[in-house]
Amino acid sequence: SGLLIAILDIDEVIQLIRGSDDRGEARQRLISVFDLSQAQADYILDLQLGRLTKFSRIELEQEAEELQKTIEALTALLNDPAALRALVGDELGAAAAQFGTPRRTVLLESSGASTASAPMSLEVADDPCWVLLSTTGLIARSADQSRFADVTTRGLHDTIASVVPATVRGDIGVIDTTGMVHRLSVIDLPALPPTADSPRLGGGLAVRDFLPETASPLALMTLDESAETVALGTRQGTVKRVRPEAVNKDSWHIIRLADDDAVIGAIQLSSGDDELVFVTSDAQLLRFSADLVRPQGREGQGIAGIKLAAGAHVLSFGSSRNVDEAYVATIAGTSEALTFDVGGSAKVTPLSAYPAKGRATGGVRCQRFLAGEDHLIGAWVGDGLPLGATDAGSPIDMPAPVTKRDASGVPTTTVIHGISSARVPNVLEQSVPE
Repeated sequence: SGLLIAILDIDEVIQLIRGSDDRGEARQRLISVFDLSQAQADYILDLQLGRLTKFSRIELEQEAEELQKTIEALTALLNDPAALRALVGDELGAAAAQFGTPRRTVLLESSGASTASAPMSLEVADDPCWVLLSTTGLIARSADQSRFADVTTRGLHDTIASVVPATVRGDIGVIDTTGMVHRLSVIDLPALPPTADSPRLGGGLAVRDFLPETASPLALMTLDESAETVALGTRQGTVKRVRPEAVNKDSWHIIRLADDDAVIGAIQLSSGDDELVFVTSDAQLLRFSADLVRPQGREGQGIAGIKLAAGAHVLSFGSSRNVDEAYVATIAGTSEALTFDVGGSAKVTPLSAYPAKGRATGGVRCQRFLAGEDHLIGAWVGDGLPLGATDAGSPIDMPAPVTKRDASGVPTTTVIHGISSARVPNVLEQSVPE
């Protein structure tokens, strides 16, 4: 208010300044005469003539009015303990949601017994573990092969695209889009700290750093030859099952692709009873039993998986162990977009809403396009509710499931980069020790 009074009585202010010997004296006289603070006095001394307009005065009056309202609101808050506690609770809740991370160690009850030092072996134990790959391309290994908790509280890099069992001193394979498997040593991977919560791969490394520069990593596979087959689905609709094989090479092919074809999905199956699911760019979905696909050797080129319409291609290839617990997530968009950074419309539907059909057929429609939409830009199939994430690993809320199999999606402005299951690991649960 003192500053506003001084600005309104600018003639007296100018006379006071002109009568002072230096800036310091002018500042002190302004503080004394108009009851200003030092900052307000310096503001007046630095004032430009253009700030003396009527509009500038109105700005000061509005600012003074807003400050007075803020003072009154804060005073009322300080005088109301219940409101103050509610505000602090809301702010703490917001901070917990933004910065909350799972406990990095498991708290165990102490036995009270004293411990004695013992010689420590420098050799790394070949303990069982999981190797996990996130939708953002981060890879890490777990401390052991215990069950993971389902995802209940979201966090960075919590969308797990692929999980395989391994041992710390063993090897696993990384499948890329050309159908090539790259051998990777598990001991070279960072170990996630033991946790009672679902895994987050923020401490992982980029899987691309372990592969040739041209490789586009897609999924993980075990090299245990006694394990169940790996199912592959390609862009042109081919499907193949191949048994894991520990080839004495750094890299090798597990499918012979046709020209311009690429692997879209690769899944380590739990059994031949799993359901295989194709989703195409023109919103067609086909599911059939993995038993309909006879396993082939590494050099096999696969067989027809889904019949594609002209101009369409496979967008997603997934699997389900239990159809009653599986879901389909689809995202529709437009081919006329000037950029890929568009949200589109998303939909989540139980897989049981789609009837099983024969292999090499055309499937059924899985999403109705809204105005301006003409194809799917993303899809996912798996056991458990789907979780979305950005390309930076930040969580994205997926829409609530709808039972109508060909309903339209819910518009979203956030680009969904990756989708995974809230159940981790997804297809390997029966192999986890009880």
